[in-house]
Amino acid sequence: MGQYSADNGAATDWHLMHLGQFAVNGAGLLITEATAVSPEARITPDCLGLYNDEHEAALKRIVEFCKRHSKIALGIQLSHSGRKGSTYPPAAGRNAPLTPEDDAWQTLSSAGIPRADGWPEPRVATKADLAKVIDDHVQSAIRADRAGFDLIELTAAHGYLLQEFMSPSANRRKDRWGGSFENRTRLCTEVFQAIRDVWPENKPIGVRLSATDYLEGGWNIDETTELCRRLKALGCDYAAISSGGLSLEQKVPIGEGHQVEFARAVKAGSGLTVMAVGMIFRPQHAEEIVASGDADLVGLARGMLQDPHWPWRAAAALGADIQYPPQYIRGYRSRWHREQQAPA
Repeated sequence: MGQYSADNGAATDWHLMHLGQFAVNGAGLLITEATAVSPEARITPDCLGLYNDEHEAALKRIVEFCKRHSKIALGIQLSHSGRKGSTYPPAAGRNAPLTPEDDAWQTLSSAGIPRADGWPEPRVATKADLAKVIDDHVQSAIRADRAGFDLIELTAAHGYLLQEFMSPSANRRKDRWGGSFENRTRLCTEVFQAIRDVWPENKPIGVRLSATDYLEGGWNIDETTELCRRLKALGCDYAAISSGGLSLEQKVPIGEGHQVEFARAVKAGSGLTVMAVGMIFRPQHAEEIVASGDADLVGLARGMLQDPHWPWRAAAALGADIQYPPQYIRGYRSRWHREQQAPA
């Protein structure tokens, strides 16, 4: 999840500590927060980026550190914020766009539709803008490979730029980038294909998607499934199935595992490997999701922030075994840990 702790886009010691603790917790894959592919692609001024040499060096240091102490696979989310950019970080306590006094920048979107009332009108992306967006993703992917990442997850969810093109609720264009399903998804598929062309064949690429906007006439689960079929044909390895994020008017039925049904539907309809995410906390629940075939992978964010050694707890509860650093031998699978986490 976003840490809003970068220095002009560059990873800091916070990221070294933050990602380092998860690298040794026994999980199979560690994916960074959404990482901007250009300055204007950031959500806030404090967001992580990968668009210059300084950013690449900072992330390479962290990747090397994690791999020195763990065998975990490391992935990076590449993202463009679209009209949701140029905002204050959560710690500021203001869910609002930056003011000119705080160095606001003009955002980019599929159409000139503000995110909500009181938000600035984004600039409508031109052909040249879209060519730059695609190339920015390509350059970040090349940097990610040089930095040592094992996987890319392309962000096309949560109301950011790629989804702003995909959703009829945000895309009112009449050109080859709007209107039909094929046109609305063109930017997503072209960005994906451009990354796939420069990313090593032996390294996987996934795409994070919102299964629905929760808006009448918006992006929906059937379109998500069809897009996943097309992405699979282009060489996509998996889709992380989330939901919402496009509009402040959404009504999300948040609850434990509330997005698992979307993952199940996409997997069944597309044949693509899927990751289930969203309010998954209990080890038994995560095991049930995979064992039942609802999803192939389970991704945790809030659960890991609350309990960085969640995989230890899961192993104890499910009678499994995982990797752990030898320095932590007195804590891993200790008697108190087994008793505390034993299934009811």
